[in-house]
Amino acid sequence: MNIVNKLTIRHLKQNKRRTLVTMIGVIISVAMVAAVATLGVSFLDLMKKQSIADNGEWHVLYKDVNKDQLEAIQKDGETKSVVITRDRGYAPLTGSQNVNKPYLFIKEYNDRGFEQFPIELNRGRFPQSENEVVLSEEIASNAKVEYKIGDRLTFGVGQRIYTNSSGEEQLLNQNIGLNPDSIDETLKNKITESYTVVGFIKRPTWEPTWAPGYTVVTYADESLIEANETVDASVLLKNVKKSLYTHAETLAKGTNIDISSINYNKSLLRYYGVTNNDGLQATLFSLSAIVMGVIIVGSVSLIYNAFAISVSERSRHLGMLSSVGATKRQKRNSVFFEGAIIGAISIPIGIVCGLIGISITFSFINSTIKGAMGVTEKLSLVVTPYSILIACAVSILTIFISTYIPAMRASKISAIDAIRQSIDIKLTGKVVKTSKFIRKLFGIEAEIGLKNLKRNKRRYQATVFSLVISIVLFLAVSYFTDNMKKSLELSQSGVNYDIQVSTGSGEISDRVLNAIISLDDITEYSVMKQISMNAWIPEAELAKELQEQVKVDPTLLSNGKYQYYISFNALDHKNLQAYAEQVGADYNQLIDPDPKNLSAIVIDTVPYEDAVAGKYVETKMVHKKLGDRLDLFVKEGEAGLETKLKKVKIAQLTDQFPMGVSSGGLGDITIIGSAQVMNQLIADMNNAHSYSKLYLKSADPMATQQEIEEMEESHMNVYNVFQGRQQEEQMIFLMSVFSYGFILLITAISVANIFNTISTSISLRKREFAMLKSVGMTPKGFNKMMNYESIFYGIKSLFYGLPISVVVMCLIHKSLMNSFSYPFVLPWISIIYVIIAVFVIVTSAMLYSSSKVKKENIIDALKQESI
Repeated sequence: MNIVNKLTIRHLKQNKRRTLVTMIGVIISVAMVAAVATLGVSFLDLMKKQSIADNGEWHVLYKDVNKDQLEAIQKDGETKSVVITRDRGYAPLTGSQNVNKPYLFIKEYNDRGFEQFPIELNRGRFPQSENEVVLSEEIASNAKVEYKIGDRLTFGVGQRIYTNSSGEEQLLNQNIGLNPDSIDETLKNKITESYTVVGFIKRPTWEPTWAPGYTVVTYADESLIEANETVDASVLLKNVKKSLYTHAETLAKGTNIDISSINYNKSLLRYYGVTNNDGLQATLFSLSAIVMGVIIVGSVSLIYNAFAISVSERSRHLGMLSSVGATKRQKRNSVFFEGAIIGAISIPIGIVCGLIGISITFSFINSTIKGAMGVTEKLSLVVTPYSILIACAVSILTIFISTYIPAMRASKISAIDAIRQSIDIKLTGKVVKTSKFIRKLFGIEAEIGLKNLKRNKRRYQATVFSLVISIVLFLAVSYFTDNMKKSLELSQSGVNYDIQVSTGSGEISDRVLNAIISLDDITEYSVMKQISMNAWIPEAELAKELQEQVKVDPTLLSNGKYQYYISFNALDHKNLQAYAEQVGADYNQLIDPDPKNLSAIVIDTVPYEDAVAGKYVETKMVHKKLGDRLDLFVKEGEAGLETKLKKVKIAQLTDQFPMGVSSGGLGDITIIGSAQVMNQLIADMNNAHSYSKLYLKSADPMATQQEIEEMEESHMNVYNVFQGRQQEEQMIFLMSVFSYGFILLITAISVANIFNTISTSISLRKREFAMLKSVGMTPKGFNKMMNYESIFYGIKSLFYGLPISVVVMCLIHKSLMNSFSYPFVLPWISIIYVIIAVFVIVTSAMLYSSSKVKKENIIDALKQESI
């Protein structure tokens, strides 16, 4: 070790406080990087495990493959394992007490299927031959049909076939519920099968709650598959990478498998970061780059200030080295060596602290996540070599960047300047000149404060830089998280209820309604009547996307107008009143039955999926104003003649949906109104018929569904969409936890950064403050000076920070627009918070730091040589 490095180590030991402060800054920065990397990996691991628990572990599904094609898939180099599945068909369940589920649905799996798919055995064992079965426990609890292990079952297994009025036949599956009024279905192609019951399973998560058949699982014996039979092959790949999409298509072409029959486990693959959507891929990569950039900038600013102040304090020491022959290179390497020592000690400690911190966080939030997200899997700390390497690489990079500028400055310090300590403070009249307006308006204290900032320009710039970075970090991260949540909400289906109840007749009687809403677990309900109609909308008032289509194809217009599909939804009084209050509409106006004053609420801002562009879009579906009227009509008769209806005035425009209502596609308008207005519109129609639906939220949706089905009301359909809604809420909650955790982390780092910079700057100005006091500055005048300095810091940092933040937010918005489409809106609430927070934090830091300076003895402070 050379003499300069030895002196550097000795200097670090002698200045233990400054060394410790620098190391703490590096440790905090490294801990932040390690925590964020580990948090991301751990949450992705949780969602992977939950996706496997819900949908099974597979990546690519080839449907309807024959024996030769199956062998080719199994021999493929990328295939790790293959699950063979087949829908054997339906069999009548004799004695079923549930009129909506009269069937058994038999599904086959091979041994791998029992391991990789979510089939949870409760009693007995899994089938080992094709004549053994396990039954869903729902058969006993819901259908009230009891079976025991060892029972021998014989029944005819066939396919559900729907024959329409034209005599055409359609194959029905588990996703299509039973509806005896509107569907003429029978079981055809029956084959008599005999099975022995060997166990019982819990109701599989992949069985829809409205499915007409209870799940029965049997064994798929690959050796017994005949040449003319087909099965479904679910493939688990050795390596999950983006090329799996092209590889699957290439394999399909080479084996004559229909490419359209290939399905991908998108819910699992997205957590590997693998997608065949180029827009989404671009969004993921650009957002990852922005987030990592934000983290690096925050880390660099924190570490840079620590090293910059350290070099400022070491200026006299480096000047003395220069006076005895130290070269520029030796002085520069001295700073790099200091960075290397601090990094070698701080990086391992920072990584350990980050992992311990995130592990403790997980232990606290695990129960909350399980309850709020409804996940069955546990959030575990997942540490991968890549996450640790990323944390180390980012930390080393930030330390290098942070030490580079101070190192260059150190190399240029001359012996005379360093010993005289004149490098930081160079006074000329022009440099410290202030406006007379400042003195007249704020007084001599403000002028002195401003001169202080100008004469200590580098420290002033360092503090402003810290504030600017903090502003940019907070606004960028808060905008990023808010927009990620918005994008996530756009990509979801918008289901805002647990259970939907409807009847074949279209009307729900008061008796049935009262019986359902009186159930114990019902927390909220809404009765809605729906009717469809149309409206002609002028070209100038069309959605922007429709206007683009009209430019390409003017024939879409008729007399300069476009035909919209209108869905009129009438809420019951209680829910309409609550909804009107929520969106700011006048309830009394909505229930006015006067034909001249019919009013309703129009949902004009809606999300929808643009399949052509491959984007999720939020748009103004119609450009109307409050008080405008809709010209409504219906097409009736075989000729489709238009029947004009009464005009409806727009009482309010909103983007909020009541329970049970979701957005339509482009060219659809959803209207929310009262039964009185609907009745007036129906009166103008010849063959109008409204449909009633009951929407429920329940504390226990599964139990509520069973209770409703046990009422045995004829022709009543119950659709339980709780699982779908739960998955959407899981994703939004996950994003919220990650987002707000990230914001809190960034905020803490920013505040620590500002306090560290300002307090150090103040402590280095003890001599200066002692001189001011020695010439008669009072404590009151000193406080005023510090307050004005705080104001100047705040104004200058906002002047730079807000425009830079807007640029960063625009970049984030642009990257999201690869997969989504919605207008750029400045987060005014966050900006107001930032403006207030900047002045509060700066003032607090100033007061805290100056309170220590006040206690200093004037004589001792004047003797202090170090600036």
